[in-house]
Amino acid sequence: MPEQHRTRPHDDKNTTASAPALNTTRITAGTHKRRKLRAIEIAALIAVVALIGAGAAVATVTAGKSASSPQPVASGPAAELKLGYFANVTHAPALVGVEQGILAEKLGATKLTTQVFNAGPSAIEALNAGAIDAAYLGPNPAINSYVKSGGESIRIIAGSTSGGAQLVVRDGIDSAEQLRGKILATPQLGGTQDVALRSWLAGAGLATTPSGGGDVAINPTENASTLKLFQEGKLDGAWLPEPWASRLVLEADAKVLVNEADLWEKGEFATTILIVNKQFLEAHPETVEALLAGNLAAVDWLDKHPGEAAAAVNTALKSAAGKELPATVIARSLSELSFTVDPLARTFPKLLQDGVTAGVGQDADLAGIFDLKPLNALLEQQSQPGVAAAGLD
Repeated sequence: MPEQHRTRPHDDKNTTASAPALNTTRITAGTHKRRKLRAIEIAALIAVVALIGAGAAVATVTAGKSASSPQPVASGPAAELKLGYFANVTHAPALVGVEQGILAEKLGATKLTTQVFNAGPSAIEALNAGAIDAAYLGPNPAINSYVKSGGESIRIIAGSTSGGAQLVVRDGIDSAEQLRGKILATPQLGGTQDVALRSWLAGAGLATTPSGGGDVAINPTENASTLKLFQEGKLDGAWLPEPWASRLVLEADAKVLVNEADLWEKGEFATTILIVNKQFLEAHPETVEALLAGNLAAVDWLDKHPGEAAAAVNTALKSAAGKELPATVIARSLSELSFTVDPLARTFPKLLQDGVTAGVGQDADLAGIFDLKPLNALLEQQSQPGVAAAGLD
């Protein structure tokens, strides 16, 4: 607290006893005046202390509401939205939404900036570092980020894609047991396909370690390199999203050992979801609502234009990755996918447990990981059925 400066009263020793009567009267009057001034100073000081105490009390209450960091205050639409996604067919709503300007149109005056990633963990790192504000990615990296941050990092606000992940292997491998001693790949350690593979192997009695040890060696590898290594005979298989599973089947003579859709009820599992940084959501809810409107419009476009989807996705892949795919690869990939804004929240407890089983996640309470209110408000406006958070909102 700033130092309180007071006016020092005159010292009575400066008044002499031999002064004339008139001077004594003046001294007496001066003394009363000084006492009055002193009383005013004391009263003022008490008032200042009271105000400081009240301010401290308010600060204490505020600190109690936000123990570690202040709550962001909504400040209107953001000037810019930085969005991450992958150059995979499983990210078709993002690809088409960016390429055709659907997302930019819904965002209006907010500038859309994009960044392409290979896998979810690297996108999460960028989001946590502030390099991006939102991202399309798989569910397991989102779960890991939420758990490790104590619920402070991200919120899942919508779905995007279901299906489209397979374990493909070289000819001659027909069972899990035949993978013992083999080398497999996934896009990135801790990613959704990485967790799916490790969990499936554990269910078959085959151990793995994050460092590549165990009964089956798993080497996290960038997707394009996985195709090349498989063609060179340096990999025995990989659990991959589309179009990479289709590329290994059609371009490298791989075969499907496990279609992940067969492991889930009704074949429904989230391959791609839409997440946003929690602080960005709190500061710019209007921008997040616009992003959701763009995602919904992109999903609707894909569902209503199946005959045009392959060409549109291929054009977007060329813009994002610099290369189009053969028509047969695009067609096979899209046949494995369905597009939906429902994030399939009911599957997340199993996804969490799969991460624990795989040794790349930890058990936790996922309550609060979803914020589907903005999405459901938008769906209601369009007379569409809402989506459930399965008690995790």
